[in-house]
Amino acid sequence: MAFAPMGPEASFFAVLDQHRASLLAALRRGGGEPSGGGTPQASRFEDSVGLQMVTHCTTRKIKSDSLKSVKKFALILKILSKIYKLVQSNTYATKRDIYYTDSQLFGNQTVVDNIINDISCMLKVPRMSLHILSTSKGLIAGNLRYIEEDGTRVHCTCGATAVAVPSNIQGIRNLITDAKFLLIVEKDATFQRLLDDNFCNRMSPCIMVTGKGVPDLNTRLLVKKLWDTFHIPVFALVDADPHGIEIMCIYKYGSVAMSFEAHNLTVPAIRWLGLLPSDIKRLNIPRDTLIPLTKRDQMKLDSVLKRPYVTCQPFWRKEMEIMADSKMKAEIQALTFLSSDYLSRVYLPNKLKFGGWI
Repeated sequence: MAFAPMGPEASFFAVLDQHRASLLAALRRGGGEPSGGGTPQASRFEDSVGLQMVTHCTTRKIKSDSLKSVKKFALILKILSKIYKLVQSNTYATKRDIYYTDSQLFGNQTVVDNIINDISCMLKVPRMSLHILSTSKGLIAGNLRYIEEDGTRVHCTCGATAVAVPSNIQGIRNLITDAKFLLIVEKDATFQRLLDDNFCNRMSPCIMVTGKGVPDLNTRLLVKKLWDTFHIPVFALVDADPHGIEIMCIYKYGSVAMSFEAHNLTVPAIRWLGLLPSDIKRLNIPRDTLIPLTKRDQMKLDSVLKRPYVTCQPFWRKEMEIMADSKMKAEIQALTFLSSDYLSRVYLPNKLKFGGWI
């Protein structure tokens, strides 16, 4: 069964098709560009992969005969025993499940989360190999079908209702799509508005994903799987503020905390579609709809500008410098000043048709 064509004329996607061709050519060449800039203590940057853990990074020892680390040692053994049972029985559990096996011993969920990350890093295996799942919060919509590990057939649609991102991304199979692009939407409210405005149908064939803010592991794994499987252009739609830019960077380049799993999580091919700080001036968005950068925003922006991957993204740097100079930020909702459906009817279609990404 083919997806019903409901979107624009084929000529609409001409620039997108050219972009995809250039991405495929880069993959054939080996992808990526030489990285530059400084290197964090625990990670290094490689343009074709993202932030990776360095070979010789700072390590710490946890001993069973040390008063300082005996409790941590015991907790690691406790969780390792749970992992062993899961692997032996070929069953899965969430981090929350493990916490509730002995909530008094663990104290809080963060303790469990950190130990699982430590074990994954120590054994140099993805968390999925430990048979530990994360709870999904992300949503997906558009032209996509797949089968979950238990045999459930999932048919995502372009309608007003999205599908929850699966909790076992590694287990999904038989993915089918004819999508021309994948759009990552930072916020759930924007994602829902696009669905309500019938954006998915009008831009069909396409796929939309949201991590509802900072993405959970499964949403990142899904975006990576879709890229690895189909190699279609991937775009990010985020607020024109330091927080939105950082979220986009997590999808594209990863984070220091998860740098040991960068190969499974990052999609360096992601492009910044909007909202660009330069768009605010270009579209004559009134200043009174903008928000002044807080001290915390300015610190975050300064931090991002110093990151090694910004060196190989001069257009990104220019946009961030525009934000820094104006000392203002904007949410995507600022576009409603122009019209209530300007985002879905004008802004995104024009960006996609004419190549308005960086």
